[in-house]
Amino acid sequence: MNINLLPYAIFWGALTTTVLGMVFYRRLVARNEDDSLHLEGNIRGIQAALARRLESIDRWGKTLTVVVVVYALALACVYLYQVWNNVPQY
Repeated sequence: MNINLLPYAIFWGALTTTVLGMVFYRRLVARNEDDSLHLEGNIRGIQAALARRLESIDRWGKTLTVVVVVYALALACVYLYQVWNNVPQY
């Protein structure tokens, strides 16, 4: 059993690029974050909306990071299994 792993590696690269893109997107969104707490006015609603948006981005980022790591480990296991089975017998 010899599987061509290139399409799977390309898919893993695309997933990894997506995770890195989410890191930069989160930095872009968090750039306007205000660390002080405002108790009056409309700024409180803006801060709450920004916090919800950042939580959503973080949740997706963590989920995709776990998927990328598990996928990479599975891909590495398949590769090592192929190498192990293709060792010549003396």
